Amino acid sequence: MMDRYSKLQIAGIYFCIVLFLTFMLLPFFEMFMASLRPLEHLFRSPYQFWSDDFSFAAYSQMWETVPLLGRYIFNSVFISFAVTGITMVFVIPAAYAYARLQFPFKNASLAIFLGVNMFTGAVLLIPLYRVLRSLGLLNTYWAMIVPGVAFLIPTGIWLLRSYLEKIPRELEEAAFVDGASRMYTLRRVVLPLATPGLIVVGVAVFIGAYAQQFLFAITFNQTRELQPLPAGLFEFIGYQTVTWNEMMAAALVGVLPVMVIFLFLQKYLVAGLTAGAVKE
Repeated sequence: MMDRYSKLQIAGIYFCIVLFLTFMLLPFFEMFMASLRPLEHLFRSPYQFWSDDFSFAAYSQMWETVPLLGRYIFNSVFISFAVTGITMVFVIPAAYAYARLQFPFKNASLAIFLGVNMFTGAVLLIPLYRVLRSLGLLNTYWAMIVPGVAFLIPTGIWLLRSYLEKIPRELEEAAFVDGASRMYTLRRVVLPLATPGLIVVGVAVFIGAYAQQFLFAITFNQTRELQPLPAGLFEFIGYQTVTWNEMMAAALVGVLPVMVIFLFLQKYLVAGLTAGAVKE
């Protein structure tokens, strides 16, 4: 493939990649730089990208400013893992059914799932609040887990279905000939082969659950000890001042779990997202 491009075209491709990554990573780098500056130096005029008074004091002071910061980070990770686990329980059989079985309204229901992804949580906040209140789930972990599962199941089905369709049907047919049931074949034949795809969907769902916690938390939960990190960051906003350097430090520490998971599993994520994109 590289032989079909000239050196100028290849240079242009790499330039676009570098430019894209710069715009993607520059905000995180600026967050890190802001966390190292003293608060009184953050709004110097003219703006100074580099300063001689850098300090890691904000990373120690933030635990004193917000004593429950560690609990907020734990809540975010716990809610994300809970959403991921419950979502996968529903996604695996549903994606397998869409990949292998024929049933009425199959394509129509898939289109409905795709349509659900077009709605943001803000559109359904009021009906969700009424449902959760009627079930007595407000001010609990479930108030943030249940909506997260509901919004992420369609995404998981679409991703895993594409991966399962790449697994040869002959392997399952051979198991059926030997007398294996469909559920046994799913557990012992399909899922072991679909492990990379399962990792892809799990990572995507985890990141999605981590990212959408703020809206559900401030709407469905008023218990301080159960708040996730995005809502807990509000405590850095005082009556007269905002400790921006400590807030940036807390945000970077809170995003580390997602970054670590993504870095270790990125090759599976890329492979799984491209599975099914090309017909053989």
